[in-house]
Amino acid sequence: MSLNEIKEVTYFKLNNEINRPINGQIPLHKDKEALEAFYKENVEPNTKKFASISEKMEWLIEQDYIEKPFIRKYSSTFIEKLYSFLAEQNFQFKSFMAAYKFYSQYALKTNDGAYYLETIEDRVAFNALYFADGNEELALDIANEMIHQRYQPATPSFLNAGRKRRGELVSCFLIQVTDDMNSIGRSINSALQLSRIGGGVGISLSNLREAGSAIKGYEGAASGVVPVMKLFEDSFSYSNQLGQRQGAGVVYLSVFHPDIIHFLSAKKENADEKIRVKTLSLGVTVPDKFYELVRKNEYMYLFSPYSVEREYGVPFNYLDITKEYDNLVLNPNIRKTKILARDLENEISKLQQESGYPYIVNIDTANRANAIDGKIVMSNLCSEILQVQKTSVLNDAQEYVEMGTDVSCNLGSTNVVNLMDSSDFGKSVRTMVRALTFVTDSSQIEAVPSIKKGNNEAHTFGLGAMGLHTYFAKNHMFYGSPESVEFTSIYFMLLNYWTLVESKNIAKERNQTFVGFEQSKYATGEYFDKYLTDEFSPKSNKVKEIFKDIFVPTAEDWAELKKEIQTHGLYHQNRLAVAPNGSISYINDTSASIHPITQRVEERQEKKIGKIYYPAAYLANDTMAYYTSAYDMDMRKVIDVYAAATEHVDQGLSLTLFMRSEIPRGIYEWKSDTKQTTRDLNILRNYAFYKGVKSIYYVRTFTDDGDEVGANQCESCVI
Repeated sequence: MSLNEIKEVTYFKLNNEINRPINGQIPLHKDKEALEAFYKENVEPNTKKFASISEKMEWLIEQDYIEKPFIRKYSSTFIEKLYSFLAEQNFQFKSFMAAYKFYSQYALKTNDGAYYLETIEDRVAFNALYFADGNEELALDIANEMIHQRYQPATPSFLNAGRKRRGELVSCFLIQVTDDMNSIGRSINSALQLSRIGGGVGISLSNLREAGSAIKGYEGAASGVVPVMKLFEDSFSYSNQLGQRQGAGVVYLSVFHPDIIHFLSAKKENADEKIRVKTLSLGVTVPDKFYELVRKNEYMYLFSPYSVEREYGVPFNYLDITKEYDNLVLNPNIRKTKILARDLENEISKLQQESGYPYIVNIDTANRANAIDGKIVMSNLCSEILQVQKTSVLNDAQEYVEMGTDVSCNLGSTNVVNLMDSSDFGKSVRTMVRALTFVTDSSQIEAVPSIKKGNNEAHTFGLGAMGLHTYFAKNHMFYGSPESVEFTSIYFMLLNYWTLVESKNIAKERNQTFVGFEQSKYATGEYFDKYLTDEFSPKSNKVKEIFKDIFVPTAEDWAELKKEIQTHGLYHQNRLAVAPNGSISYINDTSASIHPITQRVEERQEKKIGKIYYPAAYLANDTMAYYTSAYDMDMRKVIDVYAAATEHVDQGLSLTLFMRSEIPRGIYEWKSDTKQTTRDLNILRNYAFYKGVKSIYYVRTFTDDGDEVGANQCESCVI
């Protein structure tokens, strides 16, 4: 029997019985029965067997399933030792969903799809061997972190590591367009190439002149950003990895761009087909000045990027709108239009209710926290990547006269529950940094030179987290409670500390820093000021107890680290970012990212096979009360948790707002009825801004008929 011949199975039926309460109780044991049946009926009879590890390795290499060079960096004796170590850990998936997801989406299969060629131990082994690049000690350390599910590489890395026929290891990309046809043409080609490679592509269009602007003296000749959006959407539809997945992209526009209303209208359901974008995601960059104008209920001016660049000598993206706003208004050389700020605020909320878009990037907030010389101008497809970029200058042959820098995103996640149980928290995080460093070092995106240059100079990655709500429930903390906020702050402070330590260690070993370190706030020491008191030490008894056996750096420890970094530098320009990581969290048997769960027993519609039910990790009588659905929660609690993490994260966090079309009474004090309104979203976005949140990803709305508006689409970051 092969996978292609499986017909009579019991595991789907057993899993579905979770949804049928018995005497008011969820029959969680049915999921364990489904898991056992899945192994017995599916995995065991359909996994190709080998007499030894050596025989398996040679066969996989000969048949072009696994790359030869990285395997040959190790002796067969060491590989046997690694496999013995993994076997001794006696890894077991804890849920049917976890095992099903791994074997259906991640395990290597024969070319005809008939047999499995990998177990979880195999995939972990190949990841460890690949990322360690011949270092036996590091390979064992990475394997140790992964098999105990303290560390989870992002899907592109986890899935592709070691495979002969594979995509890229990085998750997504960021590029920006300047105000000329050469840049537009080159960017469309870049989008095609990057979408083919894999991962989502973020594109900033803020520098483009608005519709109706002059081109070489011809007034009204410019078509604006919407036709360019359509070109990018068509590019992603065409370049879809041989039909395996829809190409995915997001376009960002400044809230002060004259085309902002047309930009938002292109996503509306009733938009004219000539301008409507169906699959392209939308994001808006929002300076502080917009919030001020909304608060004061004043008119706002929208400024022509062409006249701004001509007057100031920099592309529109690089002008500090908040600082220069009054000067721009008074300058007769700046072409401008006027709208009421609150009208635009309401348009944003209406579209978020209808589609979940646009993403919001509080661009001044991001830049205030930025320790790197330069400016952040946009984000990625999931709104967690916030890195400085430099524009490129092209000639008429679309060759680089001056090459700027763009961004590739290299992601991984800690599993909060399991990392908190590590015997050495610091060593665990430092091992993760080493694994992520290999990915950034080995990534060479030749098709887009500005991406390659940015990666080679910055060596960035984004280590994040999953399972925060699971940890709260397991330890009897309500999501958004003071203790949960305090825990979140300290946890991410520890990630910050240890990634800095290891980045400094690598810089010292290699005698190399990221380009521009000398101009950074790390070099001046300014970055460390907030840590030179014991402000972030545990305060409540609950959190003190949690961290009693875990090293928490004091002000003196931070002062010492500051001195060492000023001496030796940092290898990585950026280190932390929290992605949505949806499906891959199931493999880890934990809640996704750091947001709350949506259901205690989640119902997922899987392609071809129907519904699968996933009970929240550690769901039991004593944890049930702590698993409040995100849709039944005051979103200010979610914002508070994200704000606590943001304090320590040098990039961003994919913050999703979960709303109901009919909001339960009593959640928000300003509401007298239950109907969700634009005012609700306006208030929450402003609350997030004042709490220091850098970005808002989707607004997901649970409707009366059980649908979800604004469901995740960014597969490369989500899974």
